[in-house]
Amino acid sequence: MIAHLAGELSRVEADYVVVDVNGVGYKVHAPLSVIASLPKPGERVKLNIFTHVKEDSITLYGFIEPDQQSLFELLITVSGIGPKVALNILSVLTVEDTVEAIAKEDFISLNRVPGIGVKTAQRIILELREKIAEMVWVERAKKVGSTVLDDVTEGLVALGYDRQKSRIAAEQAIAAASDKRDTAEVIRLALKHLTK
Repeated sequence: MIAHLAGELSRVEADYVVVDVNGVGYKVHAPLSVIASLPKPGERVKLNIFTHVKEDSITLYGFIEPDQQSLFELLITVSGIGPKVALNILSVLTVEDTVEAIAKEDFISLNRVPGIGVKTAQRIILELREKIAEMVWVERAKKVGSTVLDDVTEGLVALGYDRQKSRIAAEQAIAAASDKRDTAEVIRLALKHLTK
């Protein structure tokens, strides 16, 4: 699998670019936001790559930031969401806006994306809300000096839950967790407490 490509940007089209790596041109599909931020053709570029393999094709998808790729990979796990729709989402919404829309069940923001109707938006939210919450908290946990309790509480508040209820749910989740330092497990348990 190709993890990244570094080479000369030789061609830019509406929905893909061609990266020349030692004389071999790789066609890489990318969100419009990524394409718009690339340098001019002829300059050096480095893209993180997701390789999508099907029976009849191998397609490369490129991203500048790792969180763009992580969200793309998460989106294509939703039933009915293929790479094209995932690219559309990342072309219209930033990673932060997408995460917030899913976390806050904001159907209107997701409906702005071509190819996303009400039912598809509902399915994205239903299938990804918990995973998105974990993604947010894992990122927060990487910050120095934060505790699992603080991370989970602040994450729940960011998702729109009341601070006091969030703190209580986080404390209950930590008490019930088999590994009290496993942020992902504590998150799942805290969400269960809040959604009872």
